[in-house]
Amino acid sequence: MSQMNFDAMSDVELKRYFLSNRQDKAAFHAYLDRFSQRPKSLIASPSDPDFDAKIQVAIRQKLKASSTSQPSNNTVEQTE
Repeated sequence: MSQMNFDAMSDVELKRYFLSNRQDKAAFHAYLDRFSQRPKSLIASPSDPDFDAKIQVAIRQKLKASSTSQPSNNTVEQTE
């Protein structure tokens, strides 16, 4: 088996490769390394008085972003 160049892969390509080749420990480590290097953002601290509202907004934004990036399985039939 040839050595894969994980650095040349996009995040999506690396994830797809890892999920298709779960036995490849080097791919797993490359994926974890890349994931851990991403900047982390703090939405709210537990002591924040608006904690619940901020978390709900963040969840809605994440759901909206993921729903627009994935093709819809919903089909609409036109009737006459």
